[in-house]
Amino acid sequence: MKRAALLCTASLVLAGLSCATLAQDMVAVAGKQAKVLVDNDKVRVIEITVPPGGTTGMHSHGNNLVVWITPSDGEQTMGDGTKKPIHRKPGDVVYSGPVVHATVNQGKTTTTAIVIELKDGTTATAGQ
Repeated sequence: MKRAALLCTASLVLAGLSCATLAQDMVAVAGKQAKVLVDNDKVRVIEITVPPGGTTGMHSHGNNLVVWITPSDGEQTMGDGTKKPIHRKPGDVVYSGPVVHATVNQGKTTTTAIVIELKDGTTATAGQ
């Protein structure tokens, strides 16, 4: 099993694919921080709660909306390695197309947001 995983990783590296290409589902990566509230053929709604210093881990979304329940001060690392600060207040709503990223809570309080993933066939790639 380890040999198969090693061969797969080596093949991807040789193909020139970044680790971001392999970004996983947010619920799988974030673990107990993510709670699926609704999951049907149209949308998946996730509550994400990240403590100070915590991270969502590198993950991907198709088209999505995020609604902040609490303030958020953090930094996102995009699939291409670029970083950008994020500062949100309760009630802020942001739409995003397909994206690969990880978010770190750099604030002093726990951040909670609702992520609404649209199941419209869009997917994210490493450069997004």
